[in-house]
Amino acid sequence: MSRVDGDDRALALRLVHGDAAAFDGLYRRHNAAMVRFCTSIVHQRHIAEEVVQDTWIAVLGRIDLFEGRGSLASWIYTILLNKARSRARREGRTVFFDDHSSGDSLADAFDGRGHWRQVPELWENLTPERHIEGRSVLQHVEEVIETLPPGQRAVLILRGQQDLDPAEVCTLLDISEGNMRVLLHRARLAIRHALDRLNQVS
Repeated sequence: MSRVDGDDRALALRLVHGDAAAFDGLYRRHNAAMVRFCTSIVHQRHIAEEVVQDTWIAVLGRIDLFEGRGSLASWIYTILLNKARSRARREGRTVFFDDHSSGDSLADAFDGRGHWRQVPELWENLTPERHIEGRSVLQHVEEVIETLPPGQRAVLILRGQQDLDPAEVCTLLDISEGNMRVLLHRARLAIRHALDRLNQVS
């Protein structure tokens, strides 16, 4: 068993026993990202907040069923995704996360291992304290994330921000590993372009 698996099992056990501090830490770590992820499916933030709240209730109600086969975060996002899709279906919407489109400059932006060929100047200085046009760089980045297509936003949040294992992301979103990489690259490219534009006006 990996250390992460052990940590997740220990955390789940604390939640089973009603440890409020354990839940508070889990909530703070994931809630904002969960709302962003859910908004890409249900499209409206207030609905996403309702779905996320329902998800937390379900997590606490079912935490004794967590078996540790994957990460606790992956388990939580599985519950969230099911609830978000159910809500979207009730409103006549279906969201797919795959993306087979082409025609961007991914090959120019990244090397074969998915790293920047040339890191944007602002990328290495991405701190909450740095401000441009009266707002932090992170605020600008978060605004870009909100505009990403559902698949790109989902992969960026799950893989890039929540650090889920690639296999977990692919299973959760029902996409191939190659497609996941493309989606993540497209999302990073959109952020890079946004940072480049900020750099030009700063």
